[in-house]
Amino acid sequence: PVWLPAALVDAAARLGTDNFAPAERLRLLVDEGGEFERRFAAAGGPVRADDLARARADARAATGSALPLSAAEAQARYAWARETVDACVKRPPGSGDPASDRIDAVVAHRIAGPLLLLAVMALIFQALYAWSAPLMDGVEWGVGLVGGAVTRLLPPGALRSLAVDGVVAGVGGIVVFVPQIAMLFLFLAVLEDCGYMARAAFLADRLLSFCGLSGRSFLPLVSSYACAVPGVMATRTIESPRERLATILVAPLMSCSARLPVYTILIAAFIPPGRLLWGWLDRQGTTLFLFHFVGLAVAVPVAWILKKTLLRGERMPSVLELPSYHWPRPRTVLLRVWSEVREFLVRAGTLILATSIVVWGLAYFPRPATIEQEHDRLREEARHDATTAEPLDERLARIDEREAGVYLRQSLLGRTGGALEGAVAPLGWDWRIGMAALASFPAREVVIACLGTIFNVGSGHDEESPTLRGALQDARRPDGRPLFDAAVALSVMVFFALCAQCASTLAVIRRETGTWRLAAFTFFYMTALAYLGALATYQGARALGIGGA
Repeated sequence: PVWLPAALVDAAARLGTDNFAPAERLRLLVDEGGEFERRFAAAGGPVRADDLARARADARAATGSALPLSAAEAQARYAWARETVDACVKRPPGSGDPASDRIDAVVAHRIAGPLLLLAVMALIFQALYAWSAPLMDGVEWGVGLVGGAVTRLLPPGALRSLAVDGVVAGVGGIVVFVPQIAMLFLFLAVLEDCGYMARAAFLADRLLSFCGLSGRSFLPLVSSYACAVPGVMATRTIESPRERLATILVAPLMSCSARLPVYTILIAAFIPPGRLLWGWLDRQGTTLFLFHFVGLAVAVPVAWILKKTLLRGERMPSVLELPSYHWPRPRTVLLRVWSEVREFLVRAGTLILATSIVVWGLAYFPRPATIEQEHDRLREEARHDATTAEPLDERLARIDEREAGVYLRQSLLGRTGGALEGAVAPLGWDWRIGMAALASFPAREVVIACLGTIFNVGSGHDEESPTLRGALQDARRPDGRPLFDAAVALSVMVFFALCAQCASTLAVIRRETGTWRLAAFTFFYMTALAYLGALATYQGARALGIGGA
């Protein structure tokens, strides 16, 4: 083509193979680390790697530019197009879109632009984190009504437990994300359709380029603070496959809202109240604030490592078209929201439901008859015990809670937790904490109910429950020492901050990438990070004298 720099033409011609057309030789030359080069290497191309590297070095030296050859090619193409258009087209004075230019004077300004972007992200974050809460609570209330109806219809036993704790709870774990997903894609569709999304990617590009990500990664990462499921789905706006995969792999590290109950109860129970920095900061509030940034602090080096190893390759230059601003088209926006929500329910929902049923089976079986017989005897004794003033209903409820705890401890899930006690002991945990962490791998928000069952106070308690908080504070090890202290609590919180305890997220990663391998990689690398982080936290805290003896 006439627009090609002579240096690129000469270097491509010197590759010395007749098997490729001139255009193919040019693609091989400029496509450094790209798809064409991978296909060429896989096919055993006739050009040696050192000859290709020499030709690229000569071309870079001849062009005198530090940019990748693909960028030099693109610049030459656009420069030729601009010269051709300028020679053929006459623009009358005042042509163009002055309204968009005036808006961009503020939106793309080097100071006002980033501030406006932060305000837009804060609005989206607020919507996903707070405004969707009433809708999600309504979904959970509806799921509770269905679960209660099924409980009344079916007799006690495995079938009722499967229907309530497996199927209904699994479906509830799917539809509870619908408000957040719908709200996220509503914002994305509006911003994309009005023309602002391209400006946001342009502004955020410089902030993320140092770790190998692009500006289009910004919104998915911020969205993951509310929930990684819509955050992973939001990566569809990223054009580069490597950058999209890197964003998907680090998005679950953002501290989503499901981690908040764990932070809340452990900070309230084991981080003593007080003031920091001469009374300016509250100790418990500061701890909660810092834990929201643990994942972000780890995600930056993880993204950098991924881009230097598994996803290595030249970073694609950000070439963005800045369209003119216009009002969003309601039909386009609503159709996109409906399409994304439907796809999540149909594709990812089936995987989440299957995972929930499997975990239910592990937590339910086996159920020895001796446990039921023993607690039936205790219930009968309670009915005939006249020596206590405690109401009968409360005594029977405590026996039911104890029975549920015994069943969980002897289940396949509980036995696995006991077998892992040696592995979690260096973290300061015992088998009870290990089992709670293991049970929460499908969905970390179930850990509060699991702790209530394990410590015999029932599963109907939340992170604000003084009963559950007191049970954790009173828990003892076999030698009489407290099970929890500040060091153990910090260790547990770091583990939950970094671990991939969300079957929904893993299922969506599988859906978005088309393979279970990347979902499995996410699970294992985050679990390893969580274990090492919890280990370093506990051992470091003990070395600093934090926690009990």
